[in-house]
Amino acid sequence: MSTLVTGIAELVTNDPASGDGPLGLLTAAAVVVEGGRVAWTGPAVDAPAADDRLDVAGRAVVPGFVDSHAHLVFGGERSAEFAARMRGERYDGGGIASTVAATRAASDDVLRARLAALVAEMRAQGTTTVEIKSGYGLTVADEVRALRLAGEFTAETTFLGAHVVPAEHADRRAEYVALVTGEMLTACAPHARWVDVFCEPASPHAFDAEESRAVLTAGRDAGLGLRVHGNQLGHGPGVQLAVELGAASVDHCTFLSDADVEALAGSDTVATLLPGVEFSTRSPYPDARRLLDAGVDVALATDCNPGTCFSSSVPFCVALAVREMAMTPGEALRAATLGGARALRRDDVGHLAVGARADLVVLDAPNHLHLAYRPGVPLASPLL
Repeated sequence: MSTLVTGIAELVTNDPASGDGPLGLLTAAAVVVEGGRVAWTGPAVDAPAADDRLDVAGRAVVPGFVDSHAHLVFGGERSAEFAARMRGERYDGGGIASTVAATRAASDDVLRARLAALVAEMRAQGTTTVEIKSGYGLTVADEVRALRLAGEFTAETTFLGAHVVPAEHADRRAEYVALVTGEMLTACAPHARWVDVFCEPASPHAFDAEESRAVLTAGRDAGLGLRVHGNQLGHGPGVQLAVELGAASVDHCTFLSDADVEALAGSDTVATLLPGVEFSTRSPYPDARRLLDAGVDVALATDCNPGTCFSSSVPFCVALAVREMAMTPGEALRAATLGGARALRRDDVGHLAVGARADLVVLDAPNHLHLAYRPGVPLASPLL
């Protein structure tokens, strides 16, 4: 069966060959979907016949959001920690320990229910692809469990055993790194596509350059793609390590040197920015303008997690990126769609060129500008 989607006031394809500018914009447009894929895009007046017809009545259609950084398998909540930060307490990663304890204590059913609710919440707001990390179990059994549950909802699963050093290993860091790169990795690799590490020498809870390199190279040797949490809490080696090892993405990128920006610009490592974290921690926002002007590939994602950004809303992150990080509405939308796809090394999502997955999202608005123009309003929803 084929479906003609017509009545589109503005269609964002993210394919310059399909329309105007980097967003590949078309007005008074239509899309034909067949077999779950985009079969045709163009002016509505030229649309071919199809088996079914759906008229969106003058609304805009954009690619589904690709949320390439999320922590959705967890127990408990940390609202008190949020309130403390609003009073001025600095975030250093230490609060993760309370989520680890709650996650270990939670049953599979409790974790699955929370996970399902968050994924549904994301989808209702236009997210059609999501990456989900482990990292709140930090034992072999709990990390496997997290990845197994995440795999019920997405193919983009990430092993984050190197999230923090758990309390029971606080005085035996080397032993924990050996566990992560050995027995834990062996058990988790069959359930993961990616490996990640929280590389932050400024935090006593995270991992330094040598420890992070060990985690990433072991993951690569096990056949996993590489991701890095880097340069969130201060200047550090995360970006340089990510670029050196060919990581698909380095995420946060709040504190960058000129050398970091230059390294990113000369690589295919995506800088994934997470402005919801800065909103929730009262931290400085990343300098997106600096990265974009240097030619760095940028993605936007939520980092949805119970501690530093308990928001599942990509549109909220788009609005923050425009207001606080000097991105244009078009740049922010592209980063939240095509940028996220590139951060996951996916060429089938994040755009609506012919052959792409038909992840169409309709906005209750005439154009994409309204995502930033009307922050907090639920404009985006999946169409098919």
